[in-house]
Amino acid sequence: MINWWLLGAAGICLLVVGRCAAHQRHPIRSLLAGALCGLGTLAVLALLAPVTGISLPLNRFTGFVAVVLGLPGVTTLLILQLLL
Repeated sequence: MINWWLLGAAGICLLVVGRCAAHQRHPIRSLLAGALCGLGTLAVLALLAPVTGISLPLNRFTGFVAVVLGLPGVTTLLILQLLL
């Protein structure tokens, strides 16, 4: 069953990030740069997981957070994993 509140929160998050990107000089470039930074951070975490012991599972949620929120989103996921 689909959690509608989760989809609503994801939609609101997309709207906020899109609105912030629209105020940039190059909105598409800033969105792509943030997405690449987030995915790059997930890739580096996956590569260094045997050395550091820090890992994030790759699933729909972490992928969404990495692409939409970028590096701050991945950092937030790591902090939440530490706290929970």
